[in-house]
Parts: sequence; C-alpha cells; structure tokens
Amino acid sequence: MGSGPVGSGPVGSGAVGSGAVGSGRVSSNGALAPEESGPAPAEPRKPKIGDTRPGSPPLPKRKPRTREGVGASRASGTAGPQGEDATGRSGSRPRRRSRGAGAVAEGAAASDGLSPATTGAGVTGATAGASATGTPVAPWGRAPAGTAGGTVSTEGPGQRAPTLELGEPLGQGRSRRGERRNRPLGRYLMVVHVGPTATQIAVLEGRTLIEHYVSRPADDTTQIDGNIYLGRVQNVLPGMEAAFVDIGTPKNAVLYRGDLRYDEDEVGPAGEDDSKPTRGHLGGAARDARIEQLLRTGQSIICQVTKNPIGTKGARLTQEVSLPGRFVVLIPESETYGISKRLTDDERRRLRKILDDVKPAGHGLIVRTAADGASAEELERDVARLLRQWDNVQELAKTSRAPQLLYREPDLAVRVIREEFNRDYRGVVIDDPNLHAQVKEYVSSITPELADRVELVDPAAEPLPLFERFRVHEQVHKALDRKVWLPSGGSLIIERTEALTVIDVNTGKNVGTSNLEETVFRNNLEAADEIARQLRLRDIGGIIVIDFIDMEIPANRGEVIRTFREALARDKTRTQVFDISELGLVEMTRKRISEGLVESYSETCPTCGGRGIVFDESLLG
Repeated sequence: MGSGPVGSGPVGSGAVGSGAVGSGRVSSNGALAPEESGPAPAEPRKPKIGDTRPGSPPLPKRKPRTREGVGASRASGTAGPQGEDATGRSGSRPRRRSRGAGAVAEGAAASDGLSPATTGAGVTGATAGASATGTPVAPWGRAPAGTAGGTVSTEGPGQRAPTLELGEPLGQGRSRRGERRNRPLGRYLMVVHVGPTATQIAVLEGRTLIEHYVSRPADDTTQIDGNIYLGRVQNVLPGMEAAFVDIGTPKNAVLYRGDLRYDEDEVGPAGEDDSKPTRGHLGGAARDARIEQLLRTGQSIICQVTKNPIGTKGARLTQEVSLPGRFVVLIPESETYGISKRLTDDERRRLRKILDDVKPAGHGLIVRTAADGASAEELERDVARLLRQWDNVQELAKTSRAPQLLYREPDLAVRVIREEFNRDYRGVVIDDPNLHAQVKEYVSSITPELADRVELVDPAAEPLPLFERFRVHEQVHKALDRKVWLPSGGSLIIERTEALTVIDVNTGKNVGTSNLEETVFRNNLEAADEIARQLRLRDIGGIIVIDFIDMEIPANRGEVIRTFREALARDKTRTQVFDISELGLVEMTRKRISEGLVESYSETCPTCGGRGIVFDESLLG
C-alpha cells in the first residue's frame, strides 16, 4: 500500500480529506511523500461561500461514479465491457447491496435464477434519469417495460410504494405517456371547495400549499379586478392628476392621468403659462396636456379595473382595456404586440410566425406563457372568442347609461384555471356539480386534451371533506399565524402595517454545529426560500422589509440575495428586490392586486378598531 497511488486503496489517517492530495504517494507510515516532479504546493485560496475560516480551501469534490454495462446480458449475468458486471462495478470487488429506495429484494431475484444486477437494481435513487446505455428509466424505480425480475419497491415522500410480483411485466401500471395507473402525472393539483358562504381554491405543489384564494358572493363590489365598466366622471382633480369615476361601486374609482387614452387630433398641448404634468406616459400632442384637458365632469368613458378596492381606497382604473384569454391577451384599438419573455427564443420565433396570420386588424395582441406548444388553430380559436367578447362590450356600451357593468370576469375558479391550469397539473378536484360542469365546459373549449383532468368528487360518498383529505385546512391555519417555523428550528415573524409588511428572521431553536457565521448563513438561506413561499401563499403586496440576521462575509450575503431572487422567480406576481442595506435590511415590492389571505379570513375588531389594544375607559373619563 505504501507505493500505490492515492485513492486506489484504503487510506488510513492520511491527509486525503483535507483537500491536500496532489500527485504524491502514501508512504508506509501513512504520510504523503511528494514525487520527484510533483507540483508545487498550492497557494491558500480565498474563502468561498459558506466557508467561515479565512484562507482555508474548500474540500475537494468527490468524482461521481459512472455505471457501465447496464445493458449486459441478463440471462447469465455475464460481465460487461472491460471485465465489469452489469452493475458497472469491477468484477474483482464484491457487489454491495444498494441502500437506495430502488433496491431489489435479493431473495425474490434468486428464486427466479436472476442476479440482482439484471432486475433493474442498477438504477438507484435517480430513477427518473436514463441508464448508461441511453434507455429511459421509468419512474417509481421500475425497469423499462418487458424486463422480468423480482419485487421493485420505490417510495416517494409520503407515498405508498407500488410492488411488482414475479412474472408481472414491468411498466404495466403506465398506460400512456405522462400517466400512472391510468391517472395523469403532474407537479401541481388544484382543489376547489364550494361552501355555503364562500368558494375556496387551493393550489398544491406535491402536498404543499402554495396558493389559496377565497371568493364570496358579496365580492361583486370588492373582487372586481378585470371587470369593464361604462363609468361617469364625477370630478377631476388637477392637483392630483387624477379623476374619480363612478362605476356603480360604493366608493368611486380613481383614474390617473398615466392610464388615460387619448386622440392626438382632438387634444392639443397646454399653454405656455400652464404648469406641465409631472406623471404619465402619454405621447404625441397629449404629452404636455393636463388631465382637465382630457377629461370633463359628467363624461362617460369605458374603463377597466386593474386593482380591487382595498380598505379606504377605491378601485384603480385604466382606459387601456385588455381581454385575457387562455393563450393570448387582446388589447382592443391598440398597436401593442408582444410575446411572453418566459418563453424560449425558438418558441417565440414560432409563435411570431403564427401571430402574423391570426392578429386582427386594429387590435393588439400579447401572447401568454401558456401558449408554449399551442397550435395555430388553438391561437386562432382563442383570438376569435376574445373578438366576440369585445364586440359584445361595444354593443352594450352604445345602448347603456353610465354607470354600467359591460363585462364581468368569470368566477374565481374559472379565472384561476385560466391563469394557472396547464399540463403541469395532474388534475382539478371540485366538490360542486354546477361549478364542475362550468369548469369542464371551459377547459373543453380551450384545451380539450386536459378536460379529463377535471374531476368531480361527491361529498356524500367521501368519508372526509375535500380540504381535510388533502391537508389544506392544516396548512391554512399555519398560514394565518404570524410566526412561521423553519425546518432547522429558526422562525419568521410576519407583521402587517398600513404602510408596509415587516418580516423578521430569527435563529430560534437553530443552534448550528460549527460556528455562528455558518449557523446564521444556513438559517438565512432557509428563510429566503420560506419567505418567497409565504409571500405567494399569503398574497402579501406593497412594500416589504425583511430583516435577515447579520452576516459578516460579503459572499454569504450575496448568496442569500441570489437564493431569494431565484425563489421569487416562481411567483407570477411582479416583484422588485434590492440588495441588503447597511442596516442588514432587504427592501422589496410585490404588486398588490387584492387583499391578502389574512384579510380574506378576518374582519376588523369592533372593540379595538384593528389596533390590538383596548384602552382603559375609566382613566380617560
């Protein structure tokens, strides 16, 4: 062993684990003896991310083992190329039993006269990948269809492992691509519960709740985002560069100058003595026009709600009307033309060629991310349906008096399905027959191949309510709490105020193992992922300030921000994140469209008025 190269034999107490292994040899006393032409000692490296000891180099990466000869003869278990057996290991080494979830019961294999190497046991852990011969490996740890062998058992998180008995052809549980036991596969699941007072929609990723929506019948005056109205201008405020518009809701909506549409031929610039507007993105002759030149009291305008009324604030309006469809968004009487940036360049080029044929004259189009893989017929059908909707809006506007609702967004369940439902969803489970029929009809009209994934559950036939069956109630209760526990024992404290939302990160029960910097760094990484999930689940919008635990190493601070931005990328709501400030705070914004999850489940306390305190009236008298 004294003259063998490092790594080819068992090394006792040598310096292999410290990253100081070069091209030397191990002497008889276990010390490294450099060769005659060995390289010079490496200079101390700069500390890497997570390395809390300045100047200490990181541990060397372990070279992954490759598997060869997986496709060797299974009838006799003969060796593969270069004298290796079918598991890819050298014939001179004893075969070790696989400790992964895809291990094969050796007793069952031996009774059939086959070695474990020929029953698909060579694929462990990463069963969703491909074998060394390029043959795709089926999920659940099964070998490709047609391979005989013993019992194969693979367990996912919280799942019961299916078993295959001897003589059963492998792959029998998969009838079509993307299905298992005749059920579609997918990363997400949508659960819709219709109650006597509200409809709740839960979106699950695996078994984890990531989004939750609540819709009540009374929301016709509060949940109006996307509705189109014929409104009447109540008053124009030049000092605010805004106008209040009556759309039939309890509070007048506000229309800012930057959201106006105009005709350059009818609007001229303001005079030289008039003050110029400070906000707005109007162009042409109306760039310098003031809002009182564009609107007048009593005028009827077609407008669309872009933000629901929240608290004491009314809804926000725009005259840039848009009609969202499944694959495209129609912008009437506009030249807007665009494709989602989330699509690949090849897909964008393909869709651009299709849009040249289906784009209607005089109207703009924006292609959504859901159009990935959509055919020309699907896009054309979607555009034609949106054009019919706009024609109905115009006809109703001509015969109506303001204020009047011209177009109402569909039920919340249909809206969420329109925005979210795609091939990544394994299904939509609904416990109401009427809503199920409506959703089924909508999905059949836009994506017929996904219509069979809309499932109706009879509450009378199920032993558990729908939300208890999928553990939604339990996760909603946790989402309403101000304190969130992290896996390592740390915690988050989420406090909402009128101006902003504050999130405090604490180590809590997390005491770490090495030193304070490492403990804080790992705790902040967990907090970054969890904060992004909580913002999406609780639908927190507006200004958000996060107080991460202070870190001394700049590389660690940069890694936490990078992890946080990557986690926020999964959120479809627009966000903006700034770097960690000198005080250790992260400032960010998230677009607010409606009230959050906590507000959907609560109402203001009549005793304290929402302050959380009660005054002693005897001392105030």
